Amino acid sequence: MSTEAVIVDVIRTPVGRGKPGGILSGVHPVDLLAGVLDALVSRNDLDPGLLDDVIGGCVSQIGEQSYNVTRNAVLAAGFPETVPGTTIDRQCGSSQQAATFAAQAVLAGHADIVIACGVESMSRVPLGSSAAGADPYGSRVRARYPEGLVNQGVSAELITARWGFSREELDEFAARSHRLAAEAGESGAFATEVVPVPGVDALVDETVRPGTSVESLAGLNPAFRTDPLAERFPDLDWRITPGNSSPLTDGASAALIMSAEAAEQLGLEPRARFRSFSVVGSDPLYMLTGVIPATAKVLERAGLTHDDIDAYEVNEAFASVPLAWLADTGADAAKLNPRGGAIALGHALGSSGTRLLTTLVNQLEATGGRYGLQTMCEGGGMANATIIERL
Repeated sequence: MSTEAVIVDVIRTPVGRGKPGGILSGVHPVDLLAGVLDALVSRNDLDPGLLDDVIGGCVSQIGEQSYNVTRNAVLAAGFPETVPGTTIDRQCGSSQQAATFAAQAVLAGHADIVIACGVESMSRVPLGSSAAGADPYGSRVRARYPEGLVNQGVSAELITARWGFSREELDEFAARSHRLAAEAGESGAFATEVVPVPGVDALVDETVRPGTSVESLAGLNPAFRTDPLAERFPDLDWRITPGNSSPLTDGASAALIMSAEAAEQLGLEPRARFRSFSVVGSDPLYMLTGVIPATAKVLERAGLTHDDIDAYEVNEAFASVPLAWLADTGADAAKLNPRGGAIALGHALGSSGTRLLTTLVNQLEATGGRYGLQTMCEGGGMANATIIERL
């Protein structure tokens, strides 16, 4: 028997710089995730023994994030040993996929109450470390792409060139992200979603730089140009810098998802419901353009148009990604990432999907909006999209 899958609550940690010395760099990722799990059940007065599953996203599943970091966090949070947990990797969209899997389990009638969550400690488990120096592709992928695939920064450069974005346009968008995030933080807009991290005396997002301007960003050098890549892609002007890219970040986030019936029985007030989902593959060389077809697909499945959407969260892995999305979709730019995006708020890979969901729910509630659309570009050429409806 199917039912509605509703969102009862969404929370996140403050984001920390994903480098030694960042505000969260002293916290083991298991403990970081356990903190939001504990906070989520505590503030909803929920018996964790009622949970059917905990589904978590994490990209670099090695070292301190190995051995099923989500199950370890379930145990660290003090949940009953009967509560299972699993960790999934859909690259940057890992916890968005976790929320999709959680909602689909509820919709299918196979679960009543699930937590979707995610964590990434990029200060302690560096980006790319999960390859452990080995070849992640194998001979057949290399045969299919004989010139070789590239890192996401180069993909962002290819998108910049294809859509013809100037350096100034990229930097203007980056400055907008910081301005909006700073305004949201100063107004208290994040107060209902950010929970404290045990042992850390900070509730403010560390990666937001209120004074960021186009002028201050203009002096930064390109981040991904090398001589071999410049020879391979002679038409690139190399405009992606650390300033118009998302920073390395630490963070965790979580969403309490359940059936409408379970929420009613427990006396919990649903805040939103899931309307539709999509996931697509895209060109792995350009890698980050899947947000465009994923958006079209999720709107079609929901029977909605861009005119129906009140707020968008399009992950700002690099400024060229949401700018290309805007150019192709024709969406209202004023509705895009109205509280800033990952350029300012960071991109703690495995946590970003439920972080965006957290911000989207709160934005809809603050403005009285009805529908929100979230989409995330992903390594390897993929993207997830989700539409929620505020209740």
